[in-house]
Amino acid sequence: MKPIDIINEFYKHGSKSHEILLRHSEAVAQKALRVAGKIPDLKPDTCFIEEAAMIHDIGIFYTNAPSIGCHGKYPYVCHGYLGRKLMEDLGYHRHALVCERHVGAGLSVDDINKFNLPLPARNMIPISIEEQIICYVDKFFSKKLDKSIEELSTEAVVKKIEAYGSDQAMRFKAWVDLFG
Repeated sequence: MKPIDIINEFYKHGSKSHEILLRHSEAVAQKALRVAGKIPDLKPDTCFIEEAAMIHDIGIFYTNAPSIGCHGKYPYVCHGYLGRKLMEDLGYHRHALVCERHVGAGLSVDDINKFNLPLPARNMIPISIEEQIICYVDKFFSKKLDKSIEELSTEAVVKKIEAYGSDQAMRFKAWVDLFG
């Protein structure tokens, strides 16, 4: 699998969304590989981590997020499950789960119902170590208008995650302990 080929199939080369997606995904992939290197005893699949980190946000073009060059019809929170569908259609089922499960610190059915999110009512919480690493690392990098990449501090991420409930914050803090 070549993530860049998949990205180029769905994003116009040189467009704002293409550039922002690439920069963000590359930053996530690099940090995810560093995190994986810290936990060799858990045997993370680094080849898969690199591929999945590059395509975890493939579904953003379906969303209405003009600030990052996306002009779809869905709310941004839908990009994960829409990316899952796209990757499943391409035959990449394991990668598809990363797309769906990286939103927030993972979303439970209770989260989806509590916040009345426009998502399928199913658990979207990272399970495999690779899914957890990518979800964790993704929180450190925002997609920015100027296409720059700035890594947030752990404290800033925790503060942001806490706004979405104690379950989200507890899951992220457990990852800080495991991966930090």
